[in-house]
Amino acid sequence: MKIRSSLPLPLRIGGPALVALLMAFVLLPVVVVTLAAFNEKAILSFPPDSYSVKWFVRAFSYPDFREGFRASLIITGWSSVLALVIGTCLSIAVKRLEFKGKKILLAILHSPLVVPHFTLGLGLLILVSQASMHRSYGIVILCHVMLVLPFVLRSVYVSMENLDERLEQAAASLGASPMKVMFTITIPLLAPGLFGGWLFAAIMSFSEFTASLFVTTQETQTLPVAMYNYVREFADPTLAALSVVYIVVTAAVLAFANYFLGLGKILNIEDNH
Repeated sequence: MKIRSSLPLPLRIGGPALVALLMAFVLLPVVVVTLAAFNEKAILSFPPDSYSVKWFVRAFSYPDFREGFRASLIITGWSSVLALVIGTCLSIAVKRLEFKGKKILLAILHSPLVVPHFTLGLGLLILVSQASMHRSYGIVILCHVMLVLPFVLRSVYVSMENLDERLEQAAASLGASPMKVMFTITIPLLAPGLFGGWLFAAIMSFSEFTASLFVTTQETQTLPVAMYNYVREFADPTLAALSVVYIVVTAAVLAFANYFLGLGKILNIEDNH
């Protein structure tokens, strides 16, 4: 038996049309930047008169971009792993322990989601300057850990909500030590959430610019900061080409993770019942 929709016809037509318009509005800049990246001329123009890939070659060969990419890999690697370890421990503690100040702790840990990143970067810069400390990789990594920690907390906490504690209790009742239960039951069951948290932390850390601008130096500047410095001196389509690479790689990584892990479940946006 066919059930007719209770929504009025304007809403049934207007809803999808509005979604399509919003998607077009979001994707239009991507299309413009992609076409501009293939412009043969050394000026940003749309649409291009002729096409070339020479700006992609320049993007990969420019020394500051190579050094920025290397620095970004170092900072992203350390900050995402540290955020994963710290976030996992905090998520387990918040989920299974009751203590005073629990809500205040959660509010502080999630504050980077609402506090502007430049505020955190500027505050850290002032603190480092007052303490006469060098803005080394450690300072930049600390800044990035604070910024990406909420994403790890969210991902791991959702996995904790879906974890059946009876499996851990059963393993313990059979004589397994707490450490063995942790590494044979808990961590394998949390693996999708752990990987999802690490993935989002890595993406956010690699793309972070606002706070990094305050805490990096010439030796530790990340790729986004190098791109910012480049655009202050040049106006050619090299940044458009590099942006296209950013978009393609990020989309490919997210598509890969979604296919094998199901990011909807990790983010708790799908009905698991």
